[in-house]
Amino acid sequence: MTDLVIRPLTAGEEDLFESLSDPGLVGFAAFGDTYADMAVAGEYRPEWSWVALRDGVVVARAAWWAGPKDVKPLALDWFDFTDPDAAVQLLRTSPLHAQYSLKLPPGWRDNPAVREQAQAQARIDAAVAAGLSPLVERYRYRWTPDCGVPPRPGRLEFRPEPDDAVIFEVFRRIHEGSLDAHARRTVTESGLDAAAQEDLDYLRWMPSPRDWWRLAYTPAGDLVGLSVPGRNYGDPLIGYIGVVPEHRGHGYAYDPLVEATHKLVGEGVDRIVAGTDQTNFPMAATFAKAGYPIAQERIDLI
Repeated sequence: MTDLVIRPLTAGEEDLFESLSDPGLVGFAAFGDTYADMAVAGEYRPEWSWVALRDGVVVARAAWWAGPKDVKPLALDWFDFTDPDAAVQLLRTSPLHAQYSLKLPPGWRDNPAVREQAQAQARIDAAVAAGLSPLVERYRYRWTPDCGVPPRPGRLEFRPEPDDAVIFEVFRRIHEGSLDAHARRTVTESGLDAAAQEDLDYLRWMPSPRDWWRLAYTPAGDLVGLSVPGRNYGDPLIGYIGVVPEHRGHGYAYDPLVEATHKLVGEGVDRIVAGTDQTNFPMAATFAKAGYPIAQERIDLI
């Protein structure tokens, strides 16, 4: 067997990256996306897109994503191969490290084609062999005007809060007993302050206006939670919905979700994306109640 060559792309090598055959059952290809189109749109950079070649033929490929202002990748979200061993070696050889997010069609485990070809499991197995560990499975929602705009319940008052220090403290409270796997991992490893800073940094990273953020209060003035509609570099989205521990169990997550939806609709959007962990049953039920259909599933490995 000839030696494997593992390297990043150089500018203009999009066709080389796309030369690997993909049945299009999982990952971006399952949703009609191509690497070339995404690269032209600025989603990928050549130096963060790697290939493994044998006799000049691509047998594994991986592309890491980040926003236009980021100096390091934020996610590995394109990873496939015809040679599993080469795929493992590619991930071990590349100096790039970020969470691997595998996009999947809804109900993928019950899809005979996905199950029989083991496309999802092969990627997961290769990522694990390269040193990553499964963290959580998630739902990704996509609201469109056809879904209808849920009426405001009118139970809470929503107020702007320009002070990031106040938002930081709200995050600290929300992360107490959080069901979010990413937040729980950070709390366990680094504490509440680190988890709060991580989410505050994420909200500040988004290019949408800071003044869209709202804190939710009862009519008596008690803080209930946080509602953040936003935009990332691709879509309008629900940036964050959270409820403080003392007000959980009353269905209050629905109110800030509806408020964020109304804000984005008022901005004239034609879609809203959102996500939650599959194990976060209360939030998944809240999205369903608000009319958000599941458009994708996702597995995150770190």
